[in-house]
Amino acid sequence: MILKPFMREGVMPLPVTFISTVSADGVRNIAPYSCIMPVLRPLDLITFASAEKRDTLANIRETKEFVINLAGAAMEKSVIPTARMTGPEVDEFDVAGLEEKPSATIKAPGIMGCYAWMECSLVKEYREASYSLVVGKVLHLEVDDNAIDEAYHLDVERAAPLMMTGSKKGMHFCTVQETQGFEPFAAMFPTGVDPVTKTSNS
Repeated sequence: MILKPFMREGVMPLPVTFISTVSADGVRNIAPYSCIMPVLRPLDLITFASAEKRDTLANIRETKEFVINLAGAAMEKSVIPTARMTGPEVDEFDVAGLEEKPSATIKAPGIMGCYAWMECSLVKEYREASYSLVVGKVLHLEVDDNAIDEAYHLDVERAAPLMMTGSKKGMHFCTVQETQGFEPFAAMFPTGVDPVTKTSNS
């Protein structure tokens, strides 16, 4: 089957994250984002793509900060209430019936009920005509203690990360499961030494 190029998310499951911001006037905003990824290991940078006309983007430009909230599958019903276009004066925490989680390093709050939170500051924005790529620096990373172990291994069964695939009809929500496979980072290198881990631990 040959698909249109823009249907790439139909074969590429994407994470569903909620980005929370607050305007310069103090109005809280939430929007779901799936076009998001970390920038290389072990950097503390993360990037996401945003349509130009989004309150999230306007707030980030004003305040230079945002929270990436990693949600579990139980939060799929919050996607549409936070995705709908509303005026910048509308508090989307109230609209979606979500409770804020106070942040440790920035003014913008996180969202209670998620399994992890990344408090970020704006590093750079790459602007195009209809969209922007936003690069943020993760200032504070917090994970629910029940979702991770001492080796920083996420228990995907407990976290049940919310994900989606697209189709002609819309968004199909899903989550992930362990295959029980494991390989150390060092296995990728001929010397058997992971230079990234060595550098980051020195």
